[in-house]
This record gives sequence, C-alpha cells and structure tokens, in this order.
Amino acid sequence: MSQATQLDQLKQFTKVVADTGDFESMRAFNPQDATTNPSLILQAATKPEYAFIVDRVVDDRKGSGLTGAAQVEDIIDHVLVAFGMEILKIVPGRVSTETDARLSFDVAGSVAKGRQLIALYEKNGISRDRVLIKIASTWEGIKAAEILEKEGIRCNLTLLFSLAQAVACADARVQLISPFVGRIYDWYKTSQKRDFTGAEDPGVQSVTAIYNYYKKFGHKTEVMGASFRNTSQIIELAGCDLLTISPDLLAKLAESTEPVVCKLDAAAAANQNIQPLALDEKAFRFLLNEDAMATEKTAEGIRKFAADIVKLEKFIAGKL
Repeated sequence: MSQATQLDQLKQFTKVVADTGDFESMRAFNPQDATTNPSLILQAATKPEYAFIVDRVVDDRKGSGLTGAAQVEDIIDHVLVAFGMEILKIVPGRVSTETDARLSFDVAGSVAKGRQLIALYEKNGISRDRVLIKIASTWEGIKAAEILEKEGIRCNLTLLFSLAQAVACADARVQLISPFVGRIYDWYKTSQKRDFTGAEDPGVQSVTAIYNYYKKFGHKTEVMGASFRNTSQIIELAGCDLLTISPDLLAKLAESTEPVVCKLDAAAAANQNIQPLALDEKAFRFLLNEDAMATEKTAEGIRKFAADIVKLEKFIAGKL
C-alpha cells in the first residue's frame, strides 16, 4: 500500500488553502479554499493564459460611463471578482479577495470597498458566505471588519504579526485571521543573523501563541497560518484551523511521505496558563508599537501591496 503524502496527512488535521491566483495549481492540489492578494492577482493578470479574464472585464466595463481613475478602479474591482469567481469553480469552499491596501487607515473607505466587492459577487450569483474580504490588521482595518461582519460580510484580516492584532480581531468577531509566519521568520533571521528550524521558529511560535489564546478563551475567529518559507513551518503548525500554502510548497508536501503529527490542539490549549489581554485603541497602538517586528512588517506589507495595486492600475490603464 502506498504511503500517505505529507499533504494528505496534513489535510486530516488542518484545512488546506491554496495561496495563489493560478487556477491550474489549484486543480492539482485540491485545496478547500483559496486566497489571493494584489501581488498574486498582478502576477496572474499579466500571464498570457489569464489575459482573457482581464480583456473580457475591460471590454464589459468600457461602457460603464466612468472615466480616468474611477474607471480603472471599477475595472480592477471587476477583475478581482472575475478571478474570484473562476477560483470558486475549482475550490469547494471560500475565496479571499483583498481590498485596496491604500485604504488600510480608512475605516469608511474599507467598509465601502468591502460592500462593493460583495455586491459584485452577489450580482454574479455568488453567495457572500463563499467570500472573505481581506483587510490589513491595522486598528482601522479591524474596525472596518467589525462593521462588515455585523452586515454578514465575512472578513480575513491579513498582514497580522502580533498577538495584539489577533486579540483585537477576535474582540471584533472577525471570521478569520492570517498571521504571516514567513515574514516574521524573515525579520528575526535578519535581525538575529541566524536561521531557525522547527518549533524554535519565531513565526511558528507566534501562530502557536495566537491559536492557543483563541482556543483558551473560546474565540470563534479562525486562525489561518500564511506566508510560509519552508515545509518545516507548515508541519510544525499541523492542527491549526487552516494553513494557506503556495503551489511550490504544496508540491513539496505532495512529494514527501514523512510522518505529520498534530502539533496544535484546542483541548491542550484550554489547559494552558494564559492571561487575557484587555485592548482598547490606546493599548492596541502601544503594544503594536512595542513590537518592532510587527510594526515594521505591517507597514512594509501595506507598502508592497499598495505598490502592486498601482502596478495593476497601470497595467489596466494600458489596456484602455
């Protein structure tokens, strides 16, 4: 009898999500959900095999009556949703669609964009329970998500690097958070000038602490580890609610038959000695500021996603 791959073993403990805008790799690995971001959509949109999606949207929206920046923004919203709809033909679960990173400090703007994206999905016959609106884990982003959640618009809080951000998301009753394992690891590897493996990996430790806190205090917010650099980080987080994994790492997991054991366990978390964190805006901002890694990585992530949205705008404007 052939041995189960690491990917198959992992799926017994954790919901596996594809971190890509590439449909073919999704079909190969049968993930439950899929996540996208501006960088992934930019990569996909500029590939020849996906040009038909962008071209179709541009043709459809040329007669919208909008001009200039408003027209480009409208087309990008429709492109994001068009990619999301193609993805939902492949995955049985949910797709995450990201808001414009330039709205990361704008509560009203993020709420409006979340409503707009959901309205486009619903207009195309996609139920809102199959879509997660991705918003950065700033104070304003979390407040926007709190408003959207009350309207039944589920959110995925991304660019999350600290327990303070995670606790604020749980307090806001956000559907799901995406703590960034690999980017935390990158920061510590650079600052401490050494490598980390296994359970000593700071990214793994961060997600483990968040998971244990949520399960200890009965928070319903789902934890989805994200941004992995190697399969070791993934294996160390087996048992996490969800893990979103890039196609290259999914392929490595599918090639290995090394054993995978459940590392994160809700029952064990309930017995841990963890103190609750009381957060208002002032406490949130202070704790985030005290954490140099989380402050720098959140800011850098917003800058990078904002830059990729600008590139996507130029790409779309070129098509007009």
